[in-house]
Amino acid sequence: MARIGNKKKKGFVKPITAKKQSNVDHVTGEKIPKSFVFSRGKLPGPLRQLQMDLRKLMLPYTALNLKEKRRNNLKDYLNVAGPMGVTHFLILSKTESAPYLRVARTPQGPTLNFKIHEYSLAVDVAQSQLRPRCPKDLFKNPPLIVLSGFGTGDQHLKLTTIMFQNIFPAIDINTVKLSSCQRIVLLNYNKDTKLIDFRHYSIRLQPVGVTRRLRKFVQNHQVPDLRSLQDVSDFVTKAGYGSESEADDEAATVTLASDLGRVNQASTKSAVKLQEIGPRMTLQLIKVEEGLCSGGVIFSEYGGEKKQDNKSDQKKEQEDTDSDHDEDEDMGEDDSEALEVDEED
Repeated sequence: MARIGNKKKKGFVKPITAKKQSNVDHVTGEKIPKSFVFSRGKLPGPLRQLQMDLRKLMLPYTALNLKEKRRNNLKDYLNVAGPMGVTHFLILSKTESAPYLRVARTPQGPTLNFKIHEYSLAVDVAQSQLRPRCPKDLFKNPPLIVLSGFGTGDQHLKLTTIMFQNIFPAIDINTVKLSSCQRIVLLNYNKDTKLIDFRHYSIRLQPVGVTRRLRKFVQNHQVPDLRSLQDVSDFVTKAGYGSESEADDEAATVTLASDLGRVNQASTKSAVKLQEIGPRMTLQLIKVEEGLCSGGVIFSEYGGEKKQDNKSDQKKEQEDTDSDHDEDEDMGEDDSEALEVDEED
């Protein structure tokens, strides 16, 4: 008689699929802007770090782990941007005179060309602070954008306003969650110097009238050390560092519509505190082009030198292209594999 072997039943294994980001905001119904931050040409170490800081600033709708290669040209990034829903390019470059930042709308422009006069990295900003603040979920949501001083009526400033307003997702003040508003990007235009101050802050709320000692007690979930005190009331009434000495400006206080954490409760006043997290830049708009890093010049800071600037730029781009081709001959790699983007980004 044939013996029937025992067959083990295989359990069902659910396949692991990568969670893809939606291209449409479920609240506003509009397309979510996404970005690539990359460089053209060789960058020194500090500018490479600035590039990583800008990628972190643009989170979560950017390719944080975008892998670049020397042979990549603008067309390679543009071919990948379409299927991934990328709407903006932030391009860093360096010449002998100064570094530059180009902010472009894909796929047909326009392009804003900024000269970077000064910049500070996020690590430099953190080292200059006594208590740097960077919670783990700080970059989970996109930052808010605030523009100041751009309402002069000039066409190039209007284009700058529209570009930066559309580079971050729009918010609906009626449905937005307060817990998602943790960062803010501030751009301030000085009409006298024609410079733009670029700042990046984290937002935190503190209840008005509550000492720092009590705030830390509620937030840390730790039993305080009461050995040196004779009564529990001493812990509450004893002045601590940064408690009663911190004056809350009435203009910087808000009344919360909903609870935010364990300390900030609804219908109570809370003080809005901004703490810089970097990077920090001082920019000057020098040129606006109609297309994607090409096309007619809408605005030029040098006025009558528009045509001359275009010829010099075209000559420089041609030299860069030639040098890139010379380097590519030694590499011998396929163009289709030159650009890599992680699916999680």
